[in-house]
Amino acid sequence: MKLHTITHSKAETVELAKKIGARLIKGDILTLSGDLGAGKTTFVTGVAKSLKIKDEVISPTFNILKCYFDGKLPLYHIDAYRLKDANKDIGLEEYIEGNGIAIVEWPIYIKELLNVPHLAITIKNKGGNLRELTFKAPNQYYAKKIRGIL
Repeated sequence: MKLHTITHSKAETVELAKKIGARLIKGDILTLSGDLGAGKTTFVTGVAKSLKIKDEVISPTFNILKCYFDGKLPLYHIDAYRLKDANKDIGLEEYIEGNGIAIVEWPIYIKELLNVPHLAITIKNKGGNLRELTFKAPNQYYAKKIRGIL
């Protein structure tokens, strides 16, 4: 299943992510693809808000992994951009298939670690505050996460 939508502001992107985040449960995996500045971390912010995480969500670009434990479920925010040409054997599997929700930015750089079903989201900057979001659900389980929201 593949669905598209447009958001017109950061706030609208956050609200969309909150709605999807409210449907996520332990073990769910989302991947976020898109150019720098497309709105990937903004989307993660919305998911974090749905989980009642109070910490400010920041891009883990230089850390690779940022964990948030103060919400309803742990949120593991992985930014794989710096792993493009690096050793990927750093233990990310235990977070990707862990006891919380994993969101992976730049999944192309660790695709060998993402061999389980996940909701793939692509965000494109269409100019100004417009963002085009494409959701690709590999199965009915993930299709239910987005059905009726978009």
